[in-house]
Amino acid sequence: MRVYLVIMDETEEASVALRFAARRAARTSGTVHLLAVVPRQQFVAFGGIQATIEEEARARAEALVTSAAGSLLSESGLSPMIAVKQGNGVQVVREYLAEHPEVAALVLGAATNGGPGPLVTHFAGNAGHLPCPVYVIPGGMSEDEIDRLS
Repeated sequence: MRVYLVIMDETEEASVALRFAARRAARTSGTVHLLAVVPRQQFVAFGGIQATIEEEARARAEALVTSAAGSLLSESGLSPMIAVKQGNGVQVVREYLAEHPEVAALVLGAATNGGPGPLVTHFAGNAGHLPCPVYVIPGGMSEDEIDRLS
């Protein structure tokens, strides 16, 4: 079974990547893994405040990925695997790929304005050293264009 890994956040690029991955998974009898990365917060002098900030960030990430999973299930009938991890985005994704050798492709969305984003920059530049292909989906693609491509 082909597994497509999508890194979820609140950007439009993530939605584009999710649509592409869902369509590819449906066409290849595959599935989708959704990974939300919660960045570590800057050091705060009071531990209680630090813990509260980190818990709020994790709760937002969990709500986001759960919502995306619900949309994916209702639109395509696919029930994705969900993970929420804390840390540096690049490192978390690399660790996830190492822990999940069944992942057939990392699907990322590129921003429509400015640079492509830190994950796209890193993984596109290091694609030859990854255990799976990297699909970079242009963020400005329409739903019809994504559907034709996938």
